Amino acid sequence: MKDTKNDQLNAYLRDAHSIEQQALVQLRSAPDIAGDERLADVFRAHLAETETHERLVRERLEARGATPSALKDGVMAAGGKGFVLFARLQPDTPGKLVTHAYSYEHLEQAGYAMLAEAARWAGDEDTAAVAGRIQADEVHMGERLAQHFDDSLDASVGDLAAGDLEDKLVSSLADAHALESQAVTLLERAPQLVDDAALRSAFDAAREQSESHREQLAARLDHHDARPSRIKDAALRLGGFNWSVFFQAQPDSPAKLTAFAYAVEHLKIGGYAHLRGVARRAGDHETVTVLDDILSDERRTAAALESQFGHAVSVTLGQPA
Repeated sequence: MKDTKNDQLNAYLRDAHSIEQQALVQLRSAPDIAGDERLADVFRAHLAETETHERLVRERLEARGATPSALKDGVMAAGGKGFVLFARLQPDTPGKLVTHAYSYEHLEQAGYAMLAEAARWAGDEDTAAVAGRIQADEVHMGERLAQHFDDSLDASVGDLAAGDLEDKLVSSLADAHALESQAVTLLERAPQLVDDAALRSAFDAAREQSESHREQLAARLDHHDARPSRIKDAALRLGGFNWSVFFQAQPDSPAKLTAFAYAVEHLKIGGYAHLRGVARRAGDHETVTVLDDILSDERRTAAALESQFGHAVSVTLGQPA
């Protein structure tokens, strides 16, 4: 008879291993494109930690008589290479690199929190302990990156003239508007992918917040005699739709979707922190005030999603709520 608990835990471990494979690809290139030696040192230190994480997860799979998924590992490693190429082509590589890394650390944090829950459910305390150890490292890395937001901003826009700063502010506001459009598209479909009232409520609240923030960003663009970018908005809305299709095909949609939404919140937190820095340097104090409020909202929503991690795993694994 199939051992459902152990099979599902092995699937979680394989997912964790593939995420570490992607992280390794990104971290090996990150120091060279960080634009700041302090940031480069942070990425080098976490590369060593991530090599340990990959080994620990692989050893847990081996101890359980399982192996990593070569297909998942290959796909995720290719995705990591794609992001590195994308980052190298950006005019503000350090800011985008740190924002993405900050979000990725929180995706890993969520993943390991849920892996620990699944391990306890399966009665594997050794795996639960490993997941807790790695989760603590990911939390610490996220904190380190947040401490260097100003450094990455300086490396991206520190030498821009006033007119160029204005252009950068408008472009960054349009990017943020597009990201909120993507979040709205994903979160509009999220309640259809989970059969649980608490998770649906959390996704609905996050969607309403994104809609409000999108309106606030459009107003700030209007203040600068600019408009949202139709191309950026359309591209990211399509991305949000594609993500929703991906989650619909997953057997563990509640957990994966909750973790991804949590990571998106931190992608926005990192992006808004950098955008706030650009607005401050451009002397746009009204936008700084608006972004302070938006950042507070994003942090509250991230905390609300984090509070659902254990419940999302219970729903996914069919445990009593």
